[in-house]
Amino acid sequence: MHTLGQTASPESDRPERFARLFLLFECDRPSALSMSIRLAGLSELRIGRASTRRLSDEGSELSLPDRWLSSKHARLHDSVGRWILQDEDSKNGCRVNGEPVKRRELHDGDLIELGRSFFIFRSEADEDALASKNLEGAPAAELPISLSPQLAHEIAKLVKLAQTDISILLLGESGSGKEVIANHIHARSERTGQFVPVNCGALPSGLVESELFGHKKGAFSGAIEDHKGLVRSADRGTLFLDEIADLPAAAQATLLRVLQEKEVRAVGATTSHSVDVRVISATHLDLDARVADNSFRRDLFARIAGYRMQLPPLRERREDMGLLIGAFLGASAGASLSVEAARALLAYTWPLNIRELKSCLATAAVLCDGKRIELEHLPAALRQEPAPAGLAKAAEGDQELQAALLLALEEHEGNISAVARAMDKDRKQIQRWVKRFAIDLQSFRVG
Repeated sequence: MHTLGQTASPESDRPERFARLFLLFECDRPSALSMSIRLAGLSELRIGRASTRRLSDEGSELSLPDRWLSSKHARLHDSVGRWILQDEDSKNGCRVNGEPVKRRELHDGDLIELGRSFFIFRSEADEDALASKNLEGAPAAELPISLSPQLAHEIAKLVKLAQTDISILLLGESGSGKEVIANHIHARSERTGQFVPVNCGALPSGLVESELFGHKKGAFSGAIEDHKGLVRSADRGTLFLDEIADLPAAAQATLLRVLQEKEVRAVGATTSHSVDVRVISATHLDLDARVADNSFRRDLFARIAGYRMQLPPLRERREDMGLLIGAFLGASAGASLSVEAARALLAYTWPLNIRELKSCLATAAVLCDGKRIELEHLPAALRQEPAPAGLAKAAEGDQELQAALLLALEEHEGNISAVARAMDKDRKQIQRWVKRFAIDLQSFRVG
């Protein structure tokens, strides 16, 4: 079996990075979805109202059918490498991170509100994430999984791996979209079998091996007929082992044998069946730590971790909020949001990630009785404070995180692995924070 290491790609493998503006959604038309606008090479971008959404051929003028926009509402202009948002004496004004502004220098991650349209500014977005592109009206099958530049770059790697036999391990918080990514890989693998998802933590106690590997009639009490098991169901397809860290020790040993010998023997059987399965695994736990304390087999870990990918939580990929909101709402609820509801959705940190967002919108679509979704239709957690305070709270949380990270880096002299252990986080998470806060690791290293 081919394997790939976990080391980060060299800088030469990274695409060039440029400033980019993401139109998340228009409140009156969230199902119109998102738009990515490359700012590099422009001196300014003018934004205003028109009858249809349109980006001019040269990319310097964006028109939206947002009736709360003025015909000439605002412009972004490049000032010696800094991007400035300028209100063009609009009727309804401009907001950045919930605060009314007339003129403001933009920083990475700023949330911009013009009329009833919401944007995210990124000072350094990967060039190959998306060229300037309007997703309005695109068929669901053609929509990208993510507009987040870093995540889109990682997903592009997975597409390259899809038609190989390299095993993939997806890491990330619960609800962050690991099964969606796994299904995406399977769809591009051209394997003729099924995509079979298995939640290892939900398998019945005492029946784990029977469920995975099958059983013969009469093998145990209650085995009233032959059962081929989930592994054989995934023959010539993809077996997605979600929450694989929860797999019991005995089942780990059997799974290792299946992957090594490419055959499976049902419980109570005397013969084996050949199987051809592509394994994609996932967990929200630190599997390296489980290997270190011998609660997860090292040899099985080597088999399933040919390539590892860390999925960011939803709070770190706000570029995708419009894509997700539009997809989840579809044509329901009149496909509209009040501006207060939109602010709350974008200010919330989503601790349960995409799964929580989907549930929130499904409930709101019912409660609004086919009308516009208002703040009152959202869960109490989103309504506890106004959006500006929520954004301020998120910024305060960033400051606390940065302070803790700097302290740990100083204590461990810039050693990423030591800091990851001290903060009980994955190394890649620490690397993302270092990059996010533009921290110079060399300044912490001695000698």
